[in-house]
Amino acid sequence: MTRPDEAIWVLRAQCGDREALERLLLDVQPVLRRYVASLVGPADAEDLAQEALLQIYRKLAWLRAPELFRPWALRIANRLAFRHLKRKRRLPREVGEQALDTIPAAAEPPTASELAAIPAIAGVSPASRAVLNLHFQHDLTLAEVAVVLDIPLGTVRSRLAYGLAVLRRLLQEKRST
Repeated sequence: MTRPDEAIWVLRAQCGDREALERLLLDVQPVLRRYVASLVGPADAEDLAQEALLQIYRKLAWLRAPELFRPWALRIANRLAFRHLKRKRRLPREVGEQALDTIPAAAEPPTASELAAIPAIAGVSPASRAVLNLHFQHDLTLAEVAVVLDIPLGTVRSRLAYGLAVLRRLLQEKRST
């Protein structure tokens, strides 16, 4: 969620206040870097985060809802990350949505320390990692995640269920060894 002071910085930056623009970009940069790193890995995260900041700078004048700045910025970073993954052909083949609907969700979500390990777990697809990261680490609702990722709400729920199932299985394997 965008903080109230960020919305004010957006408005000031849209009116040409360079200091507000710098403050806004400096504030969102670590968030974008962490998010992109969770999808593409740390090696390419800095370049993609910088590219996202450049696009934010170029398109900020057209943002009509300043209170949605952070989800809007994450959406830009998300598109760049997935475009990068597709170029590198590292994006795994999509699983059919019907198959994902059959996976039951657990009664309790993973712990914060388990969620912090999400970027390091290779078994969770980038699409599911994006949903898990935005929902649990950036505290976005599933509807907000759908807007950021530009996918239907049902797909968000499916990817969340699939990601949690894979994460749960991997964590159980890790605990049993």
